[in-house]
Amino acid sequence: MKARGAAALAGAALLWAALLHADDAPPQPLPFSHKTHAGTMKLACKMCHPNPDPGETETIVGAAVCMTCHSAIKADSPDIKRLAAYAREGRPVPWVRVYQIPSWVDFSHRAHLEKGNTCQDCHGPVAERDQLARETDLSMGGCMNCHKARKASVGCGFCHEEPH
Repeated sequence: MKARGAAALAGAALLWAALLHADDAPPQPLPFSHKTHAGTMKLACKMCHPNPDPGETETIVGAAVCMTCHSAIKADSPDIKRLAAYAREGRPVPWVRVYQIPSWVDFSHRAHLEKGNTCQDCHGPVAERDQLARETDLSMGGCMNCHKARKASVGCGFCHEEPH
């Protein structure tokens, strides 16, 4: 039974690794340049990606937050007009996820940030990108390599719920 479970986990890890190495940026409903916002303007990641309790996920602010600046900046742009419509209607912008942690992995953004990791460690040099694509190895092997380099646990139970 253990061999089948290990084989299934290995197969899932390989599939996940393949999904993480997509080369192209997914099409988004609105253009957004991290290069402009995080690079040129030096906005902190947490301004657009808050980390609500308990801290596992980073979220994306609503369009109304974007409109605090864009009501005056590039307000006549067709894309900003579409953003304003999302804000006015109270609808979330349907952003397409670039990274997704599998449900069988216990991951906390907050725990990683509190240990001194940066957003760039896992997501690459986003402040240099107009469009985001998966650039880093967030497979199990990639995470384990990082844990080994930083002398963090690589025990299965550190990131996965152990079977009973």
